[in-house]
Amino acid sequence: MTSSLPWWHPARFEQRLPRLHARAAATAAVRAWFVAEGFTEVETPALQISPGLEPHLRAFRTELEEPFDQGRRSLYLHTSPEFAMKKLLVGGMERIFQIARVFRNGERAETHHPEFTMLEWYRAAQTGPEPDWRRLVEDCRGLFRAVHEATPACLRPAGGFAWRGLTCDPCGEWEMLSVPEAFARHAGIDLLPLLEREDAFAAEAARIGIVCQPDDRWDDIFFRIFLARIEPQLGVGAPTVLYGYPAAMAALSRLNPADSRFALRFEVYACGLELANAFAELTDAAEQRRRFEADMDLKEALYSERYPIDDDFIAALAHGLPPSVGIALGFDRLIMLATGAESIEDVLWAPVA
Repeated sequence: MTSSLPWWHPARFEQRLPRLHARAAATAAVRAWFVAEGFTEVETPALQISPGLEPHLRAFRTELEEPFDQGRRSLYLHTSPEFAMKKLLVGGMERIFQIARVFRNGERAETHHPEFTMLEWYRAAQTGPEPDWRRLVEDCRGLFRAVHEATPACLRPAGGFAWRGLTCDPCGEWEMLSVPEAFARHAGIDLLPLLEREDAFAAEAARIGIVCQPDDRWDDIFFRIFLARIEPQLGVGAPTVLYGYPAAMAALSRLNPADSRFALRFEVYACGLELANAFAELTDAAEQRRRFEADMDLKEALYSERYPIDDDFIAALAHGLPPSVGIALGFDRLIMLATGAESIEDVLWAPVA
């Protein structure tokens, strides 16, 4: 069986090659789309003081040695190019994108890999009206169509995109669904009375057969329900834009000024698989530091580890991050769906051994 051969063996590589050619064509199409939209492609270092501070992500740590015995210091391979790209926005850039190699330790599965490709882009308002997060939805629609059209017809799944027997038409109408609507439709739970009420939320989870642990926090209960009942139903037939995340899950996004119970954040799903995560970017340096410290307190409590806060990033926010919207998209997953691949390694030129 060819699956037992190393990835570079001609017999196995030949099977993967059509999807790899499709990946190259899709990469060219994505770059052309961004150029047509007036974006500048940028490159930022993978080595960072802070790798990204989402509590559950694990980073790769290394040491930078300065020449002439000037010392050494710990750095990390980034889990996202977000911090460096936002510094470019502070510097005056308005529309930027990056096709970045990013690194996450402890992740290897059909849809995860320790080193993968992230497509990340930002729209900032150095002048003129503030960008709306909905503009990023239109960007995704254009990019999905470009990737679909760049994929050879012989590789395109029936229905557009496909994974695990589910299909999704990226070129038709997209579904806009709020998080409370998703909980009501797919889990039969009214989320609004349960915001920040762990005991009541756990009771609702138990009512629909989801087992929680006594020490589960509110967001733990959220994800137990979400992963079991909601995520598999998203992006079936058409991509789903899931928006209106509770404020407790704001991450690096601003709260909705019309309803502070929710954040200006959305995710894109296709065939039950998360493809992209987007924010109306938080610009308040003090609030950002507070959230970072809370995240690292949680990480230390859960995993006995914390990562440093990039003080230079906080200084950049304090100097003045313009009103911005930004999004990170898993490029390998997009190619998987566009070519009907079952595993992320089917669309990687050279998987991590």
